[in-house]
Amino acid sequence: MPKEEITQKEAICLLINFIMGSTLIVGIGTNAKNDAWLASLFGILMAIPAIIIYSRILQLFPGANLYDIVNLLFGKYLGSVVTILYIWYSFHLGALVVRDFGEFLNTITMPETPMLVPMFSLIIICIFAVRLGIEVISRTSAYFFTIMLFIIIIVQLLSISKMDFEYIFPILYYGLSPIIKEGFSAFAFPFAETVIFLGVLGSLQPKKSPYKVYFTGVLVAGIILTFIVLRNIFVLGNQLSNFYFPSHVAISRIHIGDFLQRMEVTVAFIFVVGVFIKVSLCLLLTCKGIAKLFHLNDYRSITMQTGILMVYLAYILYDNIVDMHFWTFYVYKYYAFPFQVILPLIIFITAEFKKRKTPKEYNKSSV
Repeated sequence: MPKEEITQKEAICLLINFIMGSTLIVGIGTNAKNDAWLASLFGILMAIPAIIIYSRILQLFPGANLYDIVNLLFGKYLGSVVTILYIWYSFHLGALVVRDFGEFLNTITMPETPMLVPMFSLIIICIFAVRLGIEVISRTSAYFFTIMLFIIIIVQLLSISKMDFEYIFPILYYGLSPIIKEGFSAFAFPFAETVIFLGVLGSLQPKKSPYKVYFTGVLVAGIILTFIVLRNIFVLGNQLSNFYFPSHVAISRIHIGDFLQRMEVTVAFIFVVGVFIKVSLCLLLTCKGIAKLFHLNDYRSITMQTGILMVYLAYILYDNIVDMHFWTFYVYKYYAFPFQVILPLIIFITAEFKKRKTPKEYNKSSV
């Protein structure tokens, strides 16, 4: 099977859309109230050491994905253990995003429709995308990114009439503690979730820099999200933490007479595209991991079964939206830490050590 390749521009757009994904739905830093924008910036700063580690791992093994790397570094048995851990993380993360999408539609737009219907519809599209491969997903992401950015800019401008810039004051009224806590939460969701790209950027065209992809993608997405958080603060003030979907509430308040109303319906397009990209990549990484673990010839043969299981897990994850909110902002950051920081750090240290010890052997095996 020929190796799939994506361009640097496509990889950056893919990373930006992945980060924005369900973050546009549930928001970040909301518990820091009017200092949520500082929590977003703190989350970006915390992510910088992590993305340096991710980029270095990819640079040490050009053309190899996460599962190739761990098997090469740790051997058959220990490498399989790490592979299983990342299969679970990508599978669980995909299910979490599917459930976020289901809760959003069930709460806001289709309260009488069974939640399973929109979740199942989403996963069917993602299954087809994964079967088409990373090249198609990345080109789709690059195409939609321009449209998404245009809509975001227009919405930001239209929101000005509903903004009260006094809502941002007093800055640091609640102290540094909420900013640090919410910054750590923003680090875990969404910035450090880009650990998933250790299994994606092995398809990056030769001689293209994973550092440039990671830094450009994270910084651009972080800046966009910070401006969106500021918009939400200026429109909603300290009520930001009272809403499960603050961006939707803020946008719903935009109207210009009888001419321009219901902007949230248009902006829902951005939510859907971001979620589609994120779930597709999680499903792709899960299927590739299972194929690697069981020595399957093609990961595409298990996309349907894995996608259906992902929807089932999403359906049983929470009892209600309160549980979803609690998990997202109070539990997830601790749960994800081993996958996002500890394991990549172990992989990075082991790779540096072995690469220096036997450079020729690893150069050959990573080609």
